[in-house]
Amino acid sequence: MLATALCAISPSGWAQAQAFPARPLRIVVPFAAGGAGDLTARIVGAELSTSLGQPVTIENRPGAGGVVAAETVARAEPDGHTMFLMSNGTAVTASLFRSLPYDTLKDLAPVSTLGTFDLAVLVPADSPFRTLGELIAFAKANPNKLNIGSINIGSTQNLAAELFKSSAEIDAQIVPFKATPELVGALRGKQVDVGVEILGPTLAQIKAGAFRALAVTGKKRSSALPEVPTAVEAGVKGFQASSWNALAVPGKTPRSVIDRLHKDIVAALAKPEVKKKLADLNIDADPSTPDEAALLLASDIRRWGAVIDKAGIPKQ
Repeated sequence: MLATALCAISPSGWAQAQAFPARPLRIVVPFAAGGAGDLTARIVGAELSTSLGQPVTIENRPGAGGVVAAETVARAEPDGHTMFLMSNGTAVTASLFRSLPYDTLKDLAPVSTLGTFDLAVLVPADSPFRTLGELIAFAKANPNKLNIGSINIGSTQNLAAELFKSSAEIDAQIVPFKATPELVGALRGKQVDVGVEILGPTLAQIKAGAFRALAVTGKKRSSALPEVPTAVEAGVKGFQASSWNALAVPGKTPRSVIDRLHKDIVAALAKPEVKKKLADLNIDADPSTPDEAALLLASDIRRWGAVIDKAGIPKQ
């Protein structure tokens, strides 16, 4: 049986598996530094560096809805030393772009999900809008007068803002920013009336009184803000959008290497101190098997594709 199993492994795959990890690793992140995805990659990357015995560096490559970062990993040597911080934004991109320089389902191999987290609808603390209902009422009485900030076009936040518009049946201007810090600055400076952003990176400012959360976008209320209703509770039927992230490797990476990475990722996410660091970002540590992560990616591609088609969002 052992001989049969060994024969099933290609010589190059066996050599890669035996040598792994043979040099420093990198996690390519499709977001700017400081956001929830970047912070998650840094937390998990630090743990992997210890368990794998090699440095793990974070390479931020934002732009084009994550295409730049995804292509970097899809074309990298399939030996496990280059990883991609995949998210449901990866599924959005697969649905939003007419063509990509890689096949999302074939050229990227998910290893494990890392965590799940919600978005929030935010306004400045001194905004006249005290509830989501008041904001929607204003938007309906003043078509296209409301400015909604999100991060770059094609991101989960941007698509969630579009979903909010269509679900609430309002006409509003969506203003995309390059990254979370720019959106936060615009919201604080009142360049936009409302923002749709991941809850984690804005939670400290909400608790400090700089922002007011009118709603969260998950299936249930956030444990960090139990007094804030979900968007559905606030009266916006159909407005539900949660996010997730995962680590992936190039599609032809040997399964033995994927399994080694998966084992170390699961071990890292089981550590109480890692769970707490993620919880402080309002992220629930949530590992999966490689197959489960692949199914989630495929399912979200179909789901967001349906949302994009229903909203009439042009393909890029």
